[in-house]
Amino acid sequence: MLGIVGRNGAGKSTLLQLVCGTLTPSSGTIAVHGRVSALLELGSGFSPEFSGRENVFLAASIMGLSAAETKARFEQIVDFSGIRDFIDQPVKTYSSGMYVRLAFSVATNVDPDVLVIDEALSVGDGEFARRSFDRIMDFKKAGKTILFCSHSLYQLEAICSRALWIDHGQIRAHGEATEVVRAYNDYLSGLSAPNAAESRVVIEEKSVAREKGVAKLGAIRVKVDGRAGDRLDALSGKSDVGIEVAFTSDPALPCPSVAAGFMWQDGRVVSSASTHFEHVPMERTKDGDGKVELVFPRLPLLSGSYWASVYLLCENGIHVYDYVNFVAEINVTQANLEQGIVSLPHTWKY
Repeated sequence: MLGIVGRNGAGKSTLLQLVCGTLTPSSGTIAVHGRVSALLELGSGFSPEFSGRENVFLAASIMGLSAAETKARFEQIVDFSGIRDFIDQPVKTYSSGMYVRLAFSVATNVDPDVLVIDEALSVGDGEFARRSFDRIMDFKKAGKTILFCSHSLYQLEAICSRALWIDHGQIRAHGEATEVVRAYNDYLSGLSAPNAAESRVVIEEKSVAREKGVAKLGAIRVKVDGRAGDRLDALSGKSDVGIEVAFTSDPALPCPSVAAGFMWQDGRVVSSASTHFEHVPMERTKDGDGKVELVFPRLPLLSGSYWASVYLLCENGIHVYDYVNFVAEINVTQANLEQGIVSLPHTWKY
């Protein structure tokens, strides 16, 4: 599974369209072996005047299926999409989420050898996005070739074995996903930083609608030595910092996992922790409500300004249900002149 990263205009979508055959290269050749199925930008592949049913047959024929083959798979396509009640309505009446549901269902039910996905899944709702990622992982286990273009570096690193970084139509890096993502992050850190103060979102106590197949963050409180706020002072090696996270979820779903940590103002992650990767058992009520607190005792970060961030993910720690960056700013000071980012536990020996 190959992940593709790069800034807007780098050439990612162009590359995928060349692989799919919707664009012709101005020079050189492209060799593709097997059936290609693609989920490109919203609006491609379907005729807005046709019904969902007609578009299923149209899209499947473009991908190489006969009418008889499509008819045999039609029910499973519609079932996976979850829009049976609207299948005979014109696609132009569909919401973006309904469109993605049907397009993804067609693309993954034609038994492709190569599956191309270009950001489109970000439009789908939480329940469908979760099922979509489960299907993508099934394709990966089956040995299919998957090209996955995404701005979510976390998801890309989590599910892709290799990655390609494109910049102005040129390959900047190609290799193990972790190494390419690290290089791309280093590049992004050299660009102008976002205004964290303007990006901050603080979630207050509120009633969160419980939706089928969805999990949402509730109240988030960041505390330093028991005092909560969105701008806090901490003393390196002395202060205890806690991040309280409440969430609500569909009780029919497996209990979600929580990740939280600190980032710099430019969005680079300083440190993070995850209930999934640390095998922390999560609990919730029968209604799907839960709460967990992450505690950093005697905060080891050295002087600087750090921002708390929180993510709510599926039980496997891959699909992101909800997230909030820049929840609170923590200004850390220290009593000595130790240099660096973090004070590591250490001893001196003679």
